[in-house]
Amino acid sequence: MLRYLPFLLVLALWIYAFVDCLNTPEEEVRHLPKVVWVIIILLFGEVLVGPVAWLVTGKVRRAPETGSAPSPFPTGHRDTGASWVAPDDNPEFLKSLDKDDPKSD
Repeated sequence: MLRYLPFLLVLALWIYAFVDCLNTPEEEVRHLPKVVWVIIILLFGEVLVGPVAWLVTGKVRRAPETGSAPSPFPTGHRDTGASWVAPDDNPEFLKSLDKDDPKSD
């Protein structure tokens, strides 16, 4: 069973790169057209050149939003209107509870 592991890992990487390439929007593909990347992944997948090339250079990669990368927004200029606020921290929600409460009349 262990002798099949390298083959299965290569196959998994090949399939991952192929599906990732197909699901990537055209404007996020770098250096070559998307169709050319698909052909490279399919033709050179068995020797890992195609999938590794796609994963390294073919797609625009972004840092995770909760990662340790510095924020592109300067302090104090971030759009806080779109951020989620817990109901017990939202003053508007708490006021709406007071309006609906028949005992507060």
